Order: sequence, then C-alpha cells, then structure tokens
Amino acid sequence: MNLNLTLLGQAISFAIFVWFCMKFVWPPVIAALEERSKKIADGLEAANRASRDLELAQEQASQILRESKENAAEIIEQANKRANQMVDEAKEQVIADGKRLREVAQAEIEQDVMRAKEALRAQVSVLAFAGAEKILGATIDEKAHSEIVEQLAKEL
Repeated sequence: MNLNLTLLGQAISFAIFVWFCMKFVWPPVIAALEERSKKIADGLEAANRASRDLELAQEQASQILRESKENAAEIIEQANKRANQMVDEAKEQVIADGKRLREVAQAEIEQDVMRAKEALRAQVSVLAFAGAEKILGATIDEKAHSEIVEQLAKEL
C-alpha cells in the first residue's frame, strides 16, 4: 500500500499543481501569446497596407509624371507654334516694309525724272533761243514770245 498511497499522493499533488498552473500560470501565458499573435497580425496588416500605399504612391507618381510629360509636350508645341507665327509675322513685316520702300524709291525716281525733264526743258528752251537768235541774227524777247517758248517746252 505504500506504493499506492505514494501514487495517490503524487496524483493529488499533480492535480493541485495542474489546478494551480491552470488558475495562475496559464492565463498570463495565454494572454501573452494572444497579445503576441495580435501584434504579429497587426504588423502583417500594416505591412500589407504599406505595400498597397506604396503601389498607390507609385501609380500616382507615374500618373503625375505622365501628366507632366504631356504638359511639357503641349508647352513645347505651343512654343513652336508661337515661334512659327512670329517668323511668319516677321516675314510679312519685311515684305510690307520692302513694298513700302520700293514705293518710296519709285516715287523718288519719278520725282527725279520729272526734275530732270524740267531741267532739260529749261536748257532746251535756252538753246532754242540761242539757236533762233543766231539764225535770225537778232535778239528775241523772251517775255514777248513766252507763249511760244512754253508750247515748245511742252512739246519737248
């Protein structure tokens, strides 16, 4: 019986130990395990969220980059159009200035021709008087024959 009583005493001691562990040791261990499990789950969820946020940020960055490239291309296109327009305007201005200068030069040439004609008429009338005077052998009065001189000058 010695053996049975010892066995019975050990069984009772083991039962008390199990009860003590279940009552005082097991709950804090379970709580610590649950807390650790929750922290791990929260960490994994945060990592997933961070991964999704990173993907969204990368998509937004690529979208902004595309928009920036499109805006830059549009600005360059507008600048090229404006440059072409400015070149066309400058060409038109140069053409207009050339026409205007040509007209001014043509008018000056016409005025010079008219002055030259008038000078020639005056010289021809003087020569005509001198020639007529020599032919007639007498002096011709310019005032008296001014009408004839004017008609002669117009004919020349």
